[in-house]
Amino acid sequence: MEIPSKYEPKRAEEHWYNYWLEHDFFSSKPDDREPYTIVIPPPNVTGVLHMGHMLNNTLQDVLIRKARLEGKNACWVPGMDHASIATEAKVVAKLKEKGIAKSDLSREEFLSHAWDWTNEYGGVILQQLKKLGCSCDWNRTKFTMDDDMSASVIKVFVDLFDKGLIYRGYRMVNWDPEAKTTLSDEEVNYEERQGLLYYISYKIEDSEETLTIATTRPETILGDTAICINPNDERYGHLKGKKAIVPICNRVIPIIEDEYVDVEFGTGCLKVTPAHDENDKNLGDKHGLEIIDIFNDDASLNSYGLYYEGKDRFEVRKSIAKELKEKGHLVKMEDYVNKVGTSERTKAVIEPRLSDQWFLKMEDLAKPAIDAVLKTGEVKLFPKKFENTYRHWMENIRDWNISRQLWWGQQIPAYYFGDGENDFVVAETPEKALEKAKTKAGNPNLSLTDLKQDGDVLDTWFSSWLWPISVFGGILEPENEEINYYYPTNDLVTGPDILFFWVARMIIAGYEFRNERPYENVYLTGLVRDKQRRKMSKQLGNSPDALQLIQQFGADGVRVGLLLSSAAGNDLMFDEALCQQGKNFANKIWNAFRLIKGWEEADIEQPNAAKLGIDWYTAKFHQTLAEIEDHFSKYRISDALMAIYKLVWDDFCSWLLEIVKPAYQQPIDKSTLTAVIQLFEKNLKLLHPFMPFLSEEVWQHIAERTPKEALCIADWPKPEPVDAKLISEFEFAAEVISGIRTIRKEKNIPNKDALALMELNSEGTSSNLDAIIIKLGNISGIESVTESVEAALSFRVKSNEYFIPIDGAIDVAAEIKKINEELTYTKGFLNSVQKKLANERFVNNAPQQVVDIERKKAADAEAKIETLEKSLASLE
Repeated sequence: MEIPSKYEPKRAEEHWYNYWLEHDFFSSKPDDREPYTIVIPPPNVTGVLHMGHMLNNTLQDVLIRKARLEGKNACWVPGMDHASIATEAKVVAKLKEKGIAKSDLSREEFLSHAWDWTNEYGGVILQQLKKLGCSCDWNRTKFTMDDDMSASVIKVFVDLFDKGLIYRGYRMVNWDPEAKTTLSDEEVNYEERQGLLYYISYKIEDSEETLTIATTRPETILGDTAICINPNDERYGHLKGKKAIVPICNRVIPIIEDEYVDVEFGTGCLKVTPAHDENDKNLGDKHGLEIIDIFNDDASLNSYGLYYEGKDRFEVRKSIAKELKEKGHLVKMEDYVNKVGTSERTKAVIEPRLSDQWFLKMEDLAKPAIDAVLKTGEVKLFPKKFENTYRHWMENIRDWNISRQLWWGQQIPAYYFGDGENDFVVAETPEKALEKAKTKAGNPNLSLTDLKQDGDVLDTWFSSWLWPISVFGGILEPENEEINYYYPTNDLVTGPDILFFWVARMIIAGYEFRNERPYENVYLTGLVRDKQRRKMSKQLGNSPDALQLIQQFGADGVRVGLLLSSAAGNDLMFDEALCQQGKNFANKIWNAFRLIKGWEEADIEQPNAAKLGIDWYTAKFHQTLAEIEDHFSKYRISDALMAIYKLVWDDFCSWLLEIVKPAYQQPIDKSTLTAVIQLFEKNLKLLHPFMPFLSEEVWQHIAERTPKEALCIADWPKPEPVDAKLISEFEFAAEVISGIRTIRKEKNIPNKDALALMELNSEGTSSNLDAIIIKLGNISGIESVTESVEAALSFRVKSNEYFIPIDGAIDVAAEIKKINEELTYTKGFLNSVQKKLANERFVNNAPQQVVDIERKKAADAEAKIETLEKSLASLE
């Protein structure tokens, strides 16, 4: 193949991805190799690639590609989540554009539209992941609404119900009035908001007396069914047993007593609205109060809202406050900051609402999952700091509300056959339900038409908590070959924001349904933020277009850019300059490859410098390989990349290639060229998990390869003993070379002019790599001396002193003049600093940090004067 002058990411990415797919390199089937398995955190079917996905999936691809190179049977299962709330909202919006309301459709008609939408728009993100280079086994792509996945969910529901762990209850739930469904506690975000505290007076029945309550929600007075006072509050003791009249609706309600009331809050009187507050509901149950729900499912007021019926709750809040003021019931208003629950999905303010819902008892189910992470260490979290978050969630776990008032999702397999509270059965199919119903009802004449299935669907997380098991068919066929081979999986890479929603629940499911962990290690990434530390979001407009970045910098450039700044669990401050750095790195590797391929080979003797350089780089490679393995074992993926980056950029390109490079228009010996190419190939193997496209492109250009010889399925380098002594000697030699180069630069001595070098070796520490020093420093020879050399420039490396005679190398008179000028300036500078430090007022009154800076300036100037005077003495 002809080698292009520049690396062309777009062409290489398209070509090699298709090549890998064509030869089935990503597919996995059970065999006798060690499996390495990752299941993708399934993105929403509605999703498009954003920076969080880019980071998360790059990390997974690095792990899976490394495992593949290590000879493991690497299996990365991709897929998508049906995302009940998000998808249903998208479908409803699309129907609305066509003038169709969800309420105009039957369930079947709506689901038909939902499937049409999913098939047309869903899965875009999986195609985008291919652009990033993700090496998933695409033949295994799963969707949480696939028939077998849904059947697994239904089977688990029935199993847990039969075990007495799922129950139906009338409970106060979190209602999302925009999505028109309940949410679990974990799907509600609490945020502080500035609001108002309204002081409202209620008349006492048959009296001129009033009492005042304080509330943040005046609209809910229309649902009040009691006023509660603390029995120990002497201010209100005389009201015991009396009744109050609710303003506007004029409902007469009892005044009850309960120690729950905080006498310090507001006025010490509490309005009780059992339908719209969980604590009020508890009071209502205790005191047998009426429950009046004033809201429709969209949080507009219903008929109990009187003439406010049909209006939004926040609109009514303003209107009712105005009416209360006009009627003399609004005593005052105060600014008040309170925590408001909002929907994680729609951002709507949550409305507490009483509803029949399905719940899963969690306390006992959670115990094995708590032990696995916090006691036995069977499941490890990286970074470890997240164990505290995990502990908090799991030790305070509440029953999980698993029902949602939606149509898109797995419909709850409960079938009603009568009007009684317990006139229902739970079964996997209507046919099985009918048999159970006949037995439970004692009515053999029941038919399928007598059964009515529960209209709710299951929480999306109730399907995704089974993901590592269900993708391998482990729920429907618990002993099938795939689940026994691939499960438990190895690593999970995800965000800490779903540590409880998903990670913890998968661990719970793993122990409940397979009696073992779902994975061994959980790598929790940080959030991707912008340079101002703000979370990236559409609203802020600070999230770059992921595909545009790939177009601009190449997939490998973006992958490197993301990983270079991504320490495990710490937020990533994303800057496009990092992607440019990744692109520059790709170009550096490409240019190194072109340099090597441009050398002409000849059957000549190998120079000693080249042999030493190859031996050193081989040792350095294996030292770095050990570091990389250590970083991977601790999930320090960005540190592993940085180690490779330095190895390739500094050690290979800046040192080794300079050591072995033949003289201008001269050939290179065969031994050196062969060795350098072999070392380059080893570099490419280390690079491949991070930069798959560039590494494969270079690999395939180096030599003609069969598909079986592709880099994608090559062998990861094996560790070898490291010659630490040789590495140490090279570090010494590198310092000597740097000293020579510094003198050349400072004295404007051209690199083509050979210099003599003399070494005063006071402690016998010398370099065995003189051949490398001679070549890279362009030294005519190295001579050992026993005392300092006059008329020479000098520098130190450890205890050795080196001298470069200046005879003919520089203009001595000009150099003496230059040093004298610098000496005069530095002495003047030192004098001014010393005057400042001699001023007691300055020393006593200036901040200590400022004084310390001045003292450092003085010390640096004194050291510089000493060096300049030494240089001057050697020249004179």
